[in-house]
Amino acid sequence: MSIRKLYIETYGCQMNVVDSEVVVAILQQHQYSLTEDIDEADLVLVNTCSIRDNAEQRVRARLKDFRKLKNKKRPVSVGVIGCMAERVKEQLLEEEPVVDLVVGPDAYRDLPALLQEVESGQKGINTILSLEETYGDIRPVRMDRNHVTSFVAIMRGCNNFCAYCVVPGTRGRERSRDPETILREATDLFSKGYREVTLLGQNVNSYRWKEGKSPLKFEKLLERVAGIDPSFRVRFATSHPKDMSDELLKVIAQYPNLCRSIHLPVQSGSTSVLERMKRRYTREHYMDRIKVIRNYLPDATISTDIIAGFCGETEEEHQQTLSLMKWAKYDFAYMFKYSERPETFAAEKFKDDVSEAVKTRRLSEIIELQSKLSLESKEKDVGQSFEVLVEGTSKKSEEQLYGRTSQNKVVVFPKNDLKPGDYTEVTVSACTSATLIGA
Repeated sequence: MSIRKLYIETYGCQMNVVDSEVVVAILQQHQYSLTEDIDEADLVLVNTCSIRDNAEQRVRARLKDFRKLKNKKRPVSVGVIGCMAERVKEQLLEEEPVVDLVVGPDAYRDLPALLQEVESGQKGINTILSLEETYGDIRPVRMDRNHVTSFVAIMRGCNNFCAYCVVPGTRGRERSRDPETILREATDLFSKGYREVTLLGQNVNSYRWKEGKSPLKFEKLLERVAGIDPSFRVRFATSHPKDMSDELLKVIAQYPNLCRSIHLPVQSGSTSVLERMKRRYTREHYMDRIKVIRNYLPDATISTDIIAGFCGETEEEHQQTLSLMKWAKYDFAYMFKYSERPETFAAEKFKDDVSEAVKTRRLSEIIELQSKLSLESKEKDVGQSFEVLVEGTSKKSEEQLYGRTSQNKVVVFPKNDLKPGDYTEVTVSACTSATLIGA
C-alpha cells in the first residue's frame, strides 16, 4: 500500500493538540505521513472544539472551504474529529456534504477501519464514548515547532458537570491514566531535548490511580514527574478550586522545577452565580484557596477563567466579579461572554436572559480591568532578574529571543549566543501588560 498524506487542523484547547498528536501516531502506523500542505493531502482532518458556539461556526466555515478539494481529480477524504463530532454526530454527515468521516474523542483507534469504509464509498462514524480509553500506550507524534515545551495528557473526561459546559457530554466521564505511561512519555520528552512539560486534564487535581491499597493522587504524580530531572520544568492545567489542596501546594513549594504559576478558574466572583453554574464552591472558599497559594508560593502568579453574563447575572453579581479580580490581582485571564450550549444543564433549566449588549459591556469592563492588573503584575518585575527558558526567536526581531519565567510570564531579550532549550538569567528593564522586556 502506498503512503498517503494526512493534513490535520486543530481547534480549541491544548487537550485537542495532544489528541491530534495521538491521531497522527495511529495513522502513521497505517501508511499515512503528515503534511503541512493541504493541497497534497489525501486525508484532511479537523479536530474540533464545542466549548462555545463560535468555535463550531469556525469549523463549519472551514468545511465550506474544503469543498474545492473534492473537485480535484484525485480523491480527498474529509473527516471531523473531536468534541464537535461527538456533540453533533450523524447530523454533521447530513448537514455538511463534504464530510466523509465523523469520529469522537474516544474512537481514534478505529480511524484506520473507518477510513477503509470511506474508501469503499460509505460514510464512516464512531462517536461511542469510553469509560476506559486513555491512549496511554500510544506515543504521540510531536507537532510543536520549538521542540522545547510540550504537553502530556494525564487523564480524560470530566465528572464536574458545570451547568454551562459540554465537556462531560463530548469527552465522557473522568478516567486517569497509568502513571508509568505518563512518566515514560515525560522522560522520553526530556531525553529528546524538551525542557518543559505541561500535564493536562479537564481537572488535573482530581487525578487518581489505584496503586495497591491507597490511590496515587495528583500531588504524588507531580512529584514523580518533577523527579525526572531538576532542569525539566513541569506545569499543569487545569485545576478546579474545590480540589486545590494544601498538600499539592506543599509539593510545588519543595521542587524548584515545579513552576510558580497556578491557573485557577473562578468563572464568577458571585456565590449565587457560582451556585447556578454548579461550580461547587463559594466566593469565600475560592478566596481561601488564593490565600493558601500566596502562603505556600508567595512568588507564584495566578491566572483564571471568567464568564460574563451567565444566566440571571445581575449588575451586583457582575460587580462582585470585578471586586474579586481586584482582590486576587490576576496576572492573566481567559475572558468570555456566556454562550449557551445545547444539552447542558443551563440550556435546559435556565433562560439565557442577559442581553447581548449587556454581556458585551460587562466583558469589556472585565477585559479593561484585567489589562490594568496584568500591567501592574509585570511592572513589579522591572529591575528584577529571572531564570528564563529560551523558547524561540521573537516575531519582531531576529536579534531577539523569547522565553518564559517559572511564573509563566513571556520575556523578550537579546539573542547573544543563546538557543532554544537554554536557561538564562534575564534582568527585566521594561514591560507591557503582556510581555517583560529584558536588557
